[in-house]
Amino acid sequence: MKKYTPDLPETDTDSLDPVELSQATERAVSARLRNPNHADPISHIFTILPNVDTPTLLSHACESLSQLNVLTTDLARKLEGSNRSLALAIQQLAVVGELLVNRALDNVDPTEETPDTQPATQH
Repeated sequence: MKKYTPDLPETDTDSLDPVELSQATERAVSARLRNPNHADPISHIFTILPNVDTPTLLSHACESLSQLNVLTTDLARKLEGSNRSLALAIQQLAVVGELLVNRALDNVDPTEETPDTQPATQH
């Protein structure tokens, strides 16, 4: 049995100016950013309860960054060239974020394993 597939309408790709599309997108995004009372409908899909304590928030942030690290590392293994470099850069940012969140978590809720006096970090 032959499957009938309708012909797609012809579109004039020359009429789609990338500069105009970019400017239209920038105007739409900027309008949302300038008006905080006009909430983005997507932002209300996920919410965090206001009474969640800081150690719990930091623990979940650390887990999320750890998962991002694993995902980007796996992705980088499948890529080559500049795309691989981009994935590894994202992975490195995830690791740095995870380290920062872990240090914040240690500062909020020190464990017995953490030494009482830590050397000063210099940047």
